[in-house]
Amino acid sequence: MSETKGRKKELVIVLDFGAQYGQLIARRVRECNVYCEILPFNTPLNKILALHPKGIIFSGGPSSVYEKNAPTLDPALFKAGIPILGICYGHQLMGKLLGGKVVPAHKREFGKTELTVLNDKALFTGLNPQLICWMSHGDQVTEVPKGFVVLARTRTSPVAAMGHLKRKLFGVQFHPEVVHTPWGMEIFRDFLLNQCGCQGLWTMASVAEQAVADIRQQVGKGRVICALSGGVDSCCVAALVHKAVGDKLTCIFVDHGFLRKNEAKQVVRTFRNNFHANLVFRDASKRFLKLLAGVSDPEQKRIGIGKEFIAVFEEEAKAIGRVTHLAQGTLYPDVIESGTSTAAGIKSHHNVGGLPERMKLKLIEPLRALFKDEVRHLAEEIGLPAEISWRQPFPGPGLAIRIMGDVTKERLDILREADAVALDEIRQAGLYRHLFQSFAVLAANLRSVGVMGDQRTYAYTVIIRAVTAEDAMTADWAKLPYEVLERISTRIINEVKGVNRVAYDISSKPPATIEWE
Repeated sequence: MSETKGRKKELVIVLDFGAQYGQLIARRVRECNVYCEILPFNTPLNKILALHPKGIIFSGGPSSVYEKNAPTLDPALFKAGIPILGICYGHQLMGKLLGGKVVPAHKREFGKTELTVLNDKALFTGLNPQLICWMSHGDQVTEVPKGFVVLARTRTSPVAAMGHLKRKLFGVQFHPEVVHTPWGMEIFRDFLLNQCGCQGLWTMASVAEQAVADIRQQVGKGRVICALSGGVDSCCVAALVHKAVGDKLTCIFVDHGFLRKNEAKQVVRTFRNNFHANLVFRDASKRFLKLLAGVSDPEQKRIGIGKEFIAVFEEEAKAIGRVTHLAQGTLYPDVIESGTSTAAGIKSHHNVGGLPERMKLKLIEPLRALFKDEVRHLAEEIGLPAEISWRQPFPGPGLAIRIMGDVTKERLDILREADAVALDEIRQAGLYRHLFQSFAVLAANLRSVGVMGDQRTYAYTVIIRAVTAEDAMTADWAKLPYEVLERISTRIINEVKGVNRVAYDISSKPPATIEWE
């Protein structure tokens, strides 16, 4: 079955009320092989109904339902006959709009909380009556609306879960989408399969099939250039576009001078061994290095590199001739971090924000709605080799945003060597596939005193960063074995001239980001 049919039959909508975990809800739905779309809470009712969703999920949010200008929705949605699941704020909003009672909690609940199931006819079917869930709220439902029954409670929340079994309207005060609610997936499965009647038709095979069909329709008789980096995102896009339009695709790989050690040769070799598409290799390293001379602000680096990339693509497009489309590997986290209507901008991504009008190229972004782990599974589905499918993410601006301060050739050479050592030791320890990202950062604006060969040194500090994550939205610092860290430190100080100190970054995301800039 194509994804179009799967979407039409099994679309679930997540209405976002500004939730911290909004995107995580969507991920959990997709893990049940059900396609979902995230829409803002104020999406018009007629637009929601026109999509014919099998179910709707209200996210949490930072507001209180009884405060002035609190986010709300058209109560007529509850009469549409669509199963609805409210989470946290969504649970409270459902209670208020349907005539229940919502008040400030006498005792707020944050963190792991014991939950007692009172009715297992829906959501909790087959689960133990005593469970652990994750709470994060200051308000609570104390009286359920007419026709609802209490499904679960905690010591301080009399209505930790409620439901109208006939109308299939449900609310839970806890967060089933986070890993701290270990059985949370069972809540989603019950809601999606038993209440919404979904069958799980959304798979990576259907995503690939539909992406190829969409690209073929988009391009028509045109021609496509693809921004190739060698990572799983751009390679996956290249494979999908090539399958859709064949020789109408030309991939452009730009060496901006900020790649890792020997990476340019490796990318070209891997591409030509696994693809039969046209490839243009452009060495623009001197051009980009000159561009960043004296630039230390990370946003200026990102924006400058992004604009220069566009300029290079514009030149190559003119050289190729009759190019109509640009394909690139934009992912959903890129869009979120660059700022959306429901999320503040964190940092600019060079592949987000559109193209100059003068280029007159249309964007093809088949991965724009996917998370990194989903792209890896898609890459495996379409037959990309493991060296591509499981290659750790590498930012578009490359090493330029892993140097704190001005970017110079000397600093790039130092960082390349240090980074190569770190990755070599991580691979030898068998840890590469277990880490989401691992790399070195050069604190070019920080030097320290050291002693080497009985002589004083005043040299750079290298920071090692390694994180575990399912996607780029959140990440934890990796607990690397001490002996691995020791080998990395010893080798970098001994082998990389200009470095006398190595540190390890033990901050998670949030509050930090994975990259330093």
